[in-house]
Amino acid sequence: QLQLVESGGGLVQAGGSLRLSCAASGRISFSVYAVGWFRQAPGKEREFVAGISWNGASKYYGDSVKGRFTVSRDNAKNTAYLQMNTLEPEDTAVYYCAANGRLVSSAPEDYDYWGQGTQVTVSL
Repeated sequence: QLQLVESGGGLVQAGGSLRLSCAASGRISFSVYAVGWFRQAPGKEREFVAGISWNGASKYYGDSVKGRFTVSRDNAKNTAYLQMNTLEPEDTAVYYCAANGRLVSSAPEDYDYWGQGTQVTVSL
């Protein structure tokens, strides 16, 4: 079993930056899991933001954040990160990290473990 806790959300102005963290703990080493970042705004479907393979060799981004967001991980610290730059009001959502025991994926149903989410609000 794996537990994930997101942190780093908050209120920022458009054009600003935030760095989200996803701290993992549990019986199985975090290093064997692919990690996905998803977001969900009220009344909208959960959206894939970014994903990273277990060793960080493969990284993927949703079209809406490509070029602005960067996903990374530090397996020695059992932590994944999402650096968000040039934030836009459309980025406002609850952001979730998720762990995938298989291949990195953009599909929420492929992920086995989820954090509680952290709110990101981007003001105009």
